Amino acid sequence: MSFLSFLLLFSAFFCSSLLAEIQKPNIVLMFIDDMGYGDIGPFGNKINKTPHLDRMAEEGNVLTQFYVANTACTPSRAALLTGTYANRIGMDGGLQNKEGIPSFIVNFPGDHRGLNPSEITIAEMLKENGYATGCFGKWHLGDQPEFMPLAQGFDTYFGIPYSNDMWPGNKRGNPVTNRGPYEPLPIMLQKKAVAHVSDDYDQALLAEVITDEAI
Repeated sequence: MSFLSFLLLFSAFFCSSLLAEIQKPNIVLMFIDDMGYGDIGPFGNKINKTPHLDRMAEEGNVLTQFYVANTACTPSRAALLTGTYANRIGMDGGLQNKEGIPSFIVNFPGDHRGLNPSEITIAEMLKENGYATGCFGKWHLGDQPEFMPLAQGFDTYFGIPYSNDMWPGNKRGNPVTNRGPYEPLPIMLQKKAVAHVSDDYDQALLAEVITDEAI
């Protein structure tokens, strides 16, 4: 073997060894309902103070040309996790009832619909590449066990299975006068409900409770 060949071989081995030692980056993906493009600091907002998000943007990547696949909770989440248009996997709410009126586009408590476990999610792909995966917050892709996060590639789950306005309170968030048709909103840890959101005080603390658990 010539000196040059040995040098090239050694260099290739050295580079591959260095690459193997490089740790995989941590991935923190936040998905926020009803947020406008300029509502937080990284995108130019000077009123809402978001120092932690600002730091994450400075030290990470800022994507400025991303568009959600739908304006509603369930289909937009389905598209994000699978990389597929929600209508292609039955999560667009496009069905009609017998009167020809389109069904609701989001999942409701006890809904028979959900994200089919046969779909490949980004969480499953990350697990195959050695990542530990967690989901914290609102799921809203079906509250039956076969649709929940632990069946979709997540190791850990803490949060609520559907929207926080789907509870016994008034839909507009006013004090409860006519109780809604839903059970108290469960807070889930893995597969079990460990607490319930039963009043406006619990609602006010919900985001803080989920954030603390995620951290």
